[in-house]
Amino acid sequence: MFCGSNHSPIAVTLPLEGHHAQNARMQAQLAASRPLVKQLWRRIVGAKIEMQGSLLAARGIAGAEAFPFMARRVSSGDKENLEAQAARRYWPLLMGLDFRRDRDADGVNSLLNYGYAIMRATCTRAVVAAGLHPTLGIQHSNRGNAFALADDLVQPFRPLVDALARNMVYEGIEALDPPAKSRFARLIAFDLRIAGEVSPVSVAAARLAQSLARAFETGHADLILFEPPTPIEWAAAGRLDDSSEP
Repeated sequence: MFCGSNHSPIAVTLPLEGHHAQNARMQAQLAASRPLVKQLWRRIVGAKIEMQGSLLAARGIAGAEAFPFMARRVSSGDKENLEAQAARRYWPLLMGLDFRRDRDADGVNSLLNYGYAIMRATCTRAVVAAGLHPTLGIQHSNRGNAFALADDLVQPFRPLVDALARNMVYEGIEALDPPAKSRFARLIAFDLRIAGEVSPVSVAAARLAQSLARAFETGHADLILFEPPTPIEWAAAGRLDDSSEP
């Protein structure tokens, strides 16, 4: 993965052929019906909001109790834009009333940018390995975005980055130096629970992408999503450093 000066990805080295059934899967991806795509987006947004609420609850932050209800209210295609409603509540609760999410700002925003870039690259690799095209998104469809599908799938993983960035700021770390980058890189090895099993983030992303490919082929919006971490697991995600076990 290659990043620009703002720490966002500008290029990813990927194989032209990522899966033995790549042609069939891309054809299914292109032919996916609008109702199926809307149901897939509903599942992803619900999982993201659930993760946000879980992180807030693990930190003992008042207001976290609203997020599970919001996650359950997400409709097909998220017509009510509950993703944005949750974000407006989430950031002040997690980072403080003065925080503003700005992709071009320094400090904690640069930490978030880099962490999201790591997760985005992980999801991009998973998408290609599953035989899908990363430019053909479910919800994201900006004509200049070559990684739209990765931007869709990365959503439930983003709170993991938020947890680590918040802890780093509380430690007085806001500069994106090599040790800080190393801590974010370790997130892809962080363990998540999926259907009673424990797998690292990289495997969770791969399983999610594979389930999405099957959803395109079958027409059923069945995605393999991980469970929100426990409070102890959230604390571990926020403590990742060079001494952490991968």
